[in-house]
Amino acid sequence: MRLVLASNNAKKLAELRALLADLPLEVVAQSALGVTEADEPHATFIENALAKARHAARASGGAAIADDSGLCVDALGGAPGVISAHYAGVVEPLPDREATRRRQDAANNARLLQALAGVVDRRCAFVSTLVALRSADDPEPLVAVGRWPGEILPAPRGDGGFGYDPLMWIAGESATVAELAPERKNAISHRGRAVTRLRELMREAWHLG
Repeated sequence: MRLVLASNNAKKLAELRALLADLPLEVVAQSALGVTEADEPHATFIENALAKARHAARASGGAAIADDSGLCVDALGGAPGVISAHYAGVVEPLPDREATRRRQDAANNARLLQALAGVVDRRCAFVSTLVALRSADDPEPLVAVGRWPGEILPAPRGDGGFGYDPLMWIAGESATVAELAPERKNAISHRGRAVTRLRELMREAWHLG
C-alpha cells in the first residue's frame, strides 16, 4: 500500500520509513508525486495534520499520512507550538533546501533561548500528532499523539537531529536529543510514540500487518 507523506522534510521521511518498516507500506514524499505543500492555518496540531493529510490524499488519489509536531514549553504557555518550524519568522532562503532549514533551525533556537532568558522552569515536551487517511474523504481518520517530555538547556549540545534537538535535554538518557543515535531517538521520541499507537490503529482499522 502506498502512503504519501504530506511533507517535504527528508529527515522526517527517513524517520517515518524506519518506524513503519514492519508494515506493508511504501512511504513516499509528496514532492516525489508533484504534490504541493498544504496551508497550515490552524492553532492546533490535530487540525493542521488533518488538513495536510487530506490535501496529500486528494492530490495523490490515495492514502496519505501527515505529522504536525512541535515543541511546547510550559513557561511559554505551550509556545512555540504549531509555529515551531518558523518561531523566529521565515528566514531568507538559500539555494540549498537543507541549508535553509539549518539557518531556520538556528534562528528558532536563538529566539527560544531569548524567550527563556532568566526563566527557571524550563520544562517542555515535543509533541507529535499523526493523521492517516485511506482517501481524502475517509470518514475514519486514524489519529495518534505522542508526547516526549524534557527541558530546555541554556545552550545547544550535539550535532545530530534537527530543529530544537540540540536544546532538548532528556534526563533519562543523560543527553540532548541531538546526542542520541538515530535508532534510539526513533525508539523513544514523540514521533516514535505516536507511530507505535498508529501502527496499532492501522492493524485494527486497515487490517495491515
